[in-house]
Amino acid sequence: MIVRRLGELIGTELDVEGHDRDKAKGTWRSRRLLLARDKVGFSLHDTVLFAGTSTTMHYANHIEAVYVIEGTGKLHDHDNGEVHELAPGTMYLLDGHERHTLVAETDVRTVCVFNPPVTGREVHDEHGVYPLLTED
Repeated sequence: MIVRRLGELIGTELDVEGHDRDKAKGTWRSRRLLLARDKVGFSLHDTVLFAGTSTTMHYANHIEAVYVIEGTGKLHDHDNGEVHELAPGTMYLLDGHERHTLVAETDVRTVCVFNPPVTGREVHDEHGVYPLLTED
């Protein structure tokens, strides 16, 4: 059994702040509750996208499910031009590896699940993609 508390992750290697590739200032913060090293087949993250920011991502190597628990924003799907309103209770699944931009109107807090699981060492490349890293 694995038991972790969000408060215990803050300030550790599992508390990561990142940014969109063309932004100098951070646009999000992710607390990694489960990673590949936990060997459960997925990773689990508590992520906050900061108010007034936009982050472009493209998970070419992962499927990501996102559940919004706080805040409002917009999700722009670059593959088909659709824009989706985000609010508490909204879930979206990037099952087609869609290139997307999340615009946070307020702080948007989400719970994210990645498959395959991320290791925690990934960094978005110039296209917003996480490389496919594995644990030994």
